[in-house]
Amino acid sequence: MTAPFRFFVSFFAVLLFAAGCAETVDIAEMTPPAVSENADVVSKNVVEPAPTGPRILAMGDSMMAWHSLTQASVPHSIEKALDEPVASMAVSGARVIYNLPITGAMGLKISSQYRKGEWDWVVLNGGGNDLWLGCGCGACTRKMDKMISEDGKRGAIPQMVQKARETGAQVAWVGYLRSPGAWSPIEGCKKTGNELETRIQKLAALDRGVHYVSLADLVPQGDRSFHGLDMIHPSLKGSREIGKRVAAVIAANDAVN
Repeated sequence: MTAPFRFFVSFFAVLLFAAGCAETVDIAEMTPPAVSENADVVSKNVVEPAPTGPRILAMGDSMMAWHSLTQASVPHSIEKALDEPVASMAVSGARVIYNLPITGAMGLKISSQYRKGEWDWVVLNGGGNDLWLGCGCGACTRKMDKMISEDGKRGAIPQMVQKARETGAQVAWVGYLRSPGAWSPIEGCKKTGNELETRIQKLAALDRGVHYVSLADLVPQGDRSFHGLDMIHPSLKGSREIGKRVAAVIAANDAVN
């Protein structure tokens, strides 16, 4: 992973990007129309203005946050594909299970990235840092079970998904890129990562409002162009293609709901 200084620079830059800016719109005063003497009395109904903010929230780790400074991250790619804004709170280095209270509240704990809003969709990813940094993708059974049980019903991930679903939002859980067969620092995590995503698939099968977006078949064998130089994070092309895949799931489900 990156050195501490580079991490905190990236961390605070992502938070600044995610904050966004809201426009203030003044409501013009309107003069009531003239009413004739013979007109029926009509009750006045107050119509609340439709929400104008983003309806899609993105949360997760560096796979989501990568290329945020150049506005080419996965959430940015979703924006471009759907032609609508996406609010991203994703933070590089974030984990599903994170016990330090201050930095956790600042976004290093993925569930703490949630912000109240009129969300139709919450796009999520995570677990990779828990497995790679937390247990070296080796003796990870205990860590895996804390994140999500074998049947997909218990653990920190189902709790996080349930919290989003209780607001009425649909959830798109995004898997990780696979290695194209070339060397990668996380090559040894393949088996453990596959098990994590198998459990998340089971979670998604329990709820029609939860959608697992697999990236397992996104990278062709031998094609390094979807990964950055570190062979961990997505390249510009990788972020673009991930965003397009997530956007297709959102659009397809919006069309039937």
